[in-house]
Amino acid sequence: MSWPNRFQHLVETSKDPRIQAFYQQGVVDPYQQLSQCEFVALDFETTGLDPNTDDIVSVGVVPFNLRRIRLAQAKHWLVKPTSPLAEESVVLHRITHSQVESAPDLQDILEEVFASLHGKVIVVHYQFVEKSFFNSALKARLGEGIEFPVIDTMEIEKSAINNARSWLDKLKRKPIPSVRLADCRKRYGLPYYQPHHALSDALATAELFQAQAQYCLDPSDMVKRWWS
Repeated sequence: MSWPNRFQHLVETSKDPRIQAFYQQGVVDPYQQLSQCEFVALDFETTGLDPNTDDIVSVGVVPFNLRRIRLAQAKHWLVKPTSPLAEESVVLHRITHSQVESAPDLQDILEEVFASLHGKVIVVHYQFVEKSFFNSALKARLGEGIEFPVIDTMEIEKSAINNARSWLDKLKRKPIPSVRLADCRKRYGLPYYQPHHALSDALATAELFQAQAQYCLDPSDMVKRWWS
């Protein structure tokens, strides 16, 4: 089922008015060329790696297209998680217990987050995090999850690396290089950013996608070719 058709179906089955409104807004035309699209890089920082037991602790969004990044419109939210912050999480994200204690719950900022995504193609690095954690977080709070299409810069990078590999490397099943966000950026000569901050990681993802569009993708490609 195509994403436009999937959203039409989800409008009929969704019960929460905010999620239903998200689906009613629809998705970008899947036949639109990448060069004509408006994108938004989305990043979640979480209390751990398991969406069933861990939760979102911050959200970053950065709107952009293939020519410019709209930093003035970027947004960042701290979120009070349902699961406690582990000490290693505090060290990793540099988000403290007192900060999240006074932060809003995810459902309190949900309409703002949805407004930031409206009319744009969502771009992430490693879609498991954004898709699974958003789905689990909303299920825990609202009783229903969420589905949405993304372009995944990690998958683009894997495809580019595999296309450039020699037949001998493929025959020997030589492991591909790291596709972590920082390592992907290094291959395009992009600067190093301190990781594990939702806003800077969203910016890093936006810049990476712009570089991939220049070196690995065809800007005339339709959105649907890279959606998942």
